[in-house]
Amino acid sequence: MLKRVFVAPDPGRLRLRSGLRSVLGVGLAVALCGLTGHTLTAVITGGLAALLALFAVTDATVRGQAVTTALLPAAGFPVLALAAVLHDQPPARDAAFVAVAAAGVYARRWGPRGHALGVFAFMTFFVTQFLRTVPEQLPELYSAVVLALLASSAVRFAIWCYERRLSPPVVSSLPSGSGLARTTTRQAVQVAVAAAFALAVGQLLSQDRWYWAVGAAWWIFVNTASRGETLVRGFRRVLGTVAGIVVGVMVVVPLHGAVVPTAALIAVCVFVIFYTAPVSYTSMMLAVTLMVTLLYGLLGVLEPSLLALRLAETGVGAMGAVLAVMFVLPITTHAATHAWIRSAVQCVHDCTTAAARRLAGDAEADPAPLAAELELLLGRARMSLGPLVHPLSPLRARKVRARQVLELLDACAREVRGLASVAADPYASHDARLAAACWRVEAAVQALVEPGGEPAGPVPDDAYAVQRHGGAQEAALNHLHGLEKALAELAAPFHSSPRAPMVGS
Repeated sequence: MLKRVFVAPDPGRLRLRSGLRSVLGVGLAVALCGLTGHTLTAVITGGLAALLALFAVTDATVRGQAVTTALLPAAGFPVLALAAVLHDQPPARDAAFVAVAAAGVYARRWGPRGHALGVFAFMTFFVTQFLRTVPEQLPELYSAVVLALLASSAVRFAIWCYERRLSPPVVSSLPSGSGLARTTTRQAVQVAVAAAFALAVGQLLSQDRWYWAVGAAWWIFVNTASRGETLVRGFRRVLGTVAGIVVGVMVVVPLHGAVVPTAALIAVCVFVIFYTAPVSYTSMMLAVTLMVTLLYGLLGVLEPSLLALRLAETGVGAMGAVLAVMFVLPITTHAATHAWIRSAVQCVHDCTTAAARRLAGDAEADPAPLAAELELLLGRARMSLGPLVHPLSPLRARKVRARQVLELLDACAREVRGLASVAADPYASHDARLAAACWRVEAAVQALVEPGGEPAGPVPDDAYAVQRHGGAQEAALNHLHGLEKALAELAAPFHSSPRAPMVGS
């Protein structure tokens, strides 16, 4: 886990900058809430609001991020009022919590903005349970949230807006149908079932801390699109929670809620959450668990038995998520993986076409953005295949097939990057052989993505037999040759049944 965190590449030091900026943004929000006379409960609420704004808002443009941040109170304030009013009415409160959990997942169909608003709404309800909010506290909590969002936004959009110097990231979503064929609809139903299970069993364990089970079940579904991804995420959440509790017992309990060291450690936890989130969910959960332990220390209720209960409630939430994805409208790993690979292969075709047009002299054609989109799509395909190559996966044949697919996808990405680089050469010119080569790549793509498509045969080397003069055309043909071979080899594992044994395995 630690090796993955510290060895993982950080292009442009974006993870480092995100972590440091988040510490600054959350720290400023907490400081302003404290200096303006807010109570500890309001300060914690404001700090969590700032953290969520910095973590959950991921629109592709800075302007989009600012708009989504401004909309957060519209999603959070009504939920905060609802949860506070229902504080002493358990049946209605429980039903509302399950409904908010399902709505928060359903909102993901509207892209990053829907995801951010859904996260903020759910966590607002969660925080009211954590802090036992009552209606009399609402004005103070509203003002703390507004102040915290203004402070974190000042850091994000004015003081340190490093995104303004970056190209907007490509945003891709999983192709989906309508109704129950849509991933977000199915996951909303699954979350409702998982949350109801977690709530019922969690209350059997504790009438005071049951909400941890609901929170664990809900967060396991974030950024997942299949049964396998959800199962692996649940395992990593429990593992991270165990590690965080162990560290909490050794480090936090002896502090007895001392303000200065607790605040310093919370700042470290905020940094680790943002720095590790893109590369290690287990490490992020360790930091989240440790931060929550520190907050309980500040509130004066931290005991070793509370940490044991936290682990038990997390286990209940994970179990609810597992049961929901296994038996309620399951989204199989095979289906999700096929959808991502189809999207990636289609992007390969589009990038190849754009490169051919550029080499033919069309200055408007630019394969670079498509190459960037392909990287994102392949990243999601790798994530979808992750459960099949997990060390604990017992499915040997599918593990071998998944590894083969990953290798071939990496080969496709490598050749597309090279082709885009060649096309960017201002001295490259038209070569009639490129049209034929691109046609062969298109045929290989169609063999993969069309229903009932026949796998392409072996690529004959003489199809690319050219005189080697080292020019841009020869380099482009080399990349197209490698691309066609990878696509042809990808057809066999892509079209075979997920349960069929691999040839030679």
